[in-house]
Amino acid sequence: MVLYGLGGVGKTSVAMEYAQRHQSRYDLIWQFAAEEPATLSAGMTELSTLLGVRDLLDTTDPVAQVHSALAARPGPWLLILDNVTGPAAVRSALPAVGNGHLLITSRSGQWPPEIGLEVGMLEHTAAVGFLMTRSGDADPKAADAIAVEFGSLPLALEQAAAYVRATGIGLARYLRLLRERRRQISSRGRAWGYDRTVWTTWNIAFDRLAAEQPEAVALLRLLACYAPAPVPIRLLLETGLPAAELDEPARALAAPLQDDLALGDATAALREYSLIGTPAPGTLTVHRLVRSVVLDQLDAPTRAAWHRIAAAALTGSLPGTPDQRASWPVYAALLPHARLLLGQESEQLRQFTTYLEAAGDYATALILLEEVAAARRTALGADHPGTLQALDDLAFAVGRSGAPEEAARRMEAVLAERIRVQGRDHSDTLVTWDRLAFWTGKAGAAAAACELSARLVEIREQVSGPEHPETLWARSNLAFQIGDAGDPSLARDHYEALEPTAIRVFGPISHGALVVRRNHIHFVGIAGDPARARDLLTALVPDRTALSGPEHPETLLDRVGLAFWTGLAGNPAAAVAALEELRPIRERVHGADSADVHKDRARLDYFRSAPTSIFPPPAELY
Repeated sequence: MVLYGLGGVGKTSVAMEYAQRHQSRYDLIWQFAAEEPATLSAGMTELSTLLGVRDLLDTTDPVAQVHSALAARPGPWLLILDNVTGPAAVRSALPAVGNGHLLITSRSGQWPPEIGLEVGMLEHTAAVGFLMTRSGDADPKAADAIAVEFGSLPLALEQAAAYVRATGIGLARYLRLLRERRRQISSRGRAWGYDRTVWTTWNIAFDRLAAEQPEAVALLRLLACYAPAPVPIRLLLETGLPAAELDEPARALAAPLQDDLALGDATAALREYSLIGTPAPGTLTVHRLVRSVVLDQLDAPTRAAWHRIAAAALTGSLPGTPDQRASWPVYAALLPHARLLLGQESEQLRQFTTYLEAAGDYATALILLEEVAAARRTALGADHPGTLQALDDLAFAVGRSGAPEEAARRMEAVLAERIRVQGRDHSDTLVTWDRLAFWTGKAGAAAAACELSARLVEIREQVSGPEHPETLWARSNLAFQIGDAGDPSLARDHYEALEPTAIRVFGPISHGALVVRRNHIHFVGIAGDPARARDLLTALVPDRTALSGPEHPETLLDRVGLAFWTGLAGNPAAAVAALEELRPIRERVHGADSADVHKDRARLDYFRSAPTSIFPPPAELY
């Protein structure tokens, strides 16, 4: 059996624990330091002498002597070869026969899967408990943060606890020092029974890689610039590293990464020291602490250059179509790295918020937009158009997350600033105006929303023209507010006039066209024709599913609408069956306590009661 993994993960400790727990099973247990051939040979000589098959002046190969003695030995034995560099380094030292077991520890990940077992990090809860127990400081908050900083690597945790014990500074103070002076404090503290720090252990590996395979060093530096999440390395390298931004030595290292074979060689070299996780198709992972150590080795200009390279590779990999479903897997894979590398004022980062909203992940979009808005206010100033855009997007996301009143309040403040800074007729101002009207209506102020929408349509037609996409959105919003204000027939007529133009301008299978079609259907039903609403939604749902996917919030909204109008058209049993099927999906996507889910439950109760008169239902069910 081979225990392999990152230096400091505790491979030797696991091997020693196994030997101690099972010592009664073996007549002989022997541990060899096997990192260097000479040290291993000396260990074999010592064991052969102990076994009585070698005298002081013997010149026989000690490995052969040990193998012969073990083969003839009737009782079970256990040999532990510690810190083996790789399979080739110990192949000749392994006994071929005998009543015994071999246990190898190694940093190399290049072992056959049938004999290799990768030793992982401590579970986070265990790491927190270990830190508090070992340091003598029961501070769970600080211990939790330190465990995160060190990625639960046992040796790093042991070093931290040893330093806290020796100095008496406490875990909270250690955490502050770690964040302020990581490089200096990380070299302090000594783990019991281990004469190296994590950094010493890894620096040996880095030095060897630099001499043997410099391309691996380049790959590791690039990977270290990304977040501690799977790095889609092939996607990033397809765009080509902007080598012009590198100095000459770094350029020489980076260039080979463009070649598939060189990339494969560099990946294999890093696995030899377990400096990266087991590669998955197209992706590589680096432990959080390895990232820190690699970057800490670089001077500030070189580190900044590698960050620019990593950021340029990321932005060059963006499809540029965040609202299209086919692009979502790319944005999902790059999101954690974009949050780390891209400045909050970056327009590329806005693509990720667009993707999150288009994909229906409103909660994550809200978090990201809050970060962007705060950063832009600080970096660009409160009146900068970029800051106003971030506040606009944030207000809209607040509404999408289920707080229309708060969204309307925020949007009203943004509109006032837009008018003051950019002018009433500016395109950005009019987009904010449209959004304000939308959320004003959603907040229940139908008359005010109608007034805002009607005035906006007039301005839009003058400024942008009657068939501009933003004019069509304004007309759609006005029609919806008219219906919500109590005239569904007039709203239906507005949508019937708008729909052909929207399909032509937006495209037949586009979000804009599908929203207009859905809103038209909504008021067809409310105006008194649930059967037609059902039939129109039957045609709409496949188009929405094709565009957004079967469990996107917009798709689920249309599927719920189809169930609703099916029930109101005279088939409550079918409505109950469809709503029951959708309920767990809606609860998973929106949350069990969301307003949409509560409304679904009310609709289920209504159709289960099989009322004598199905239509019209209570107003709160629409």
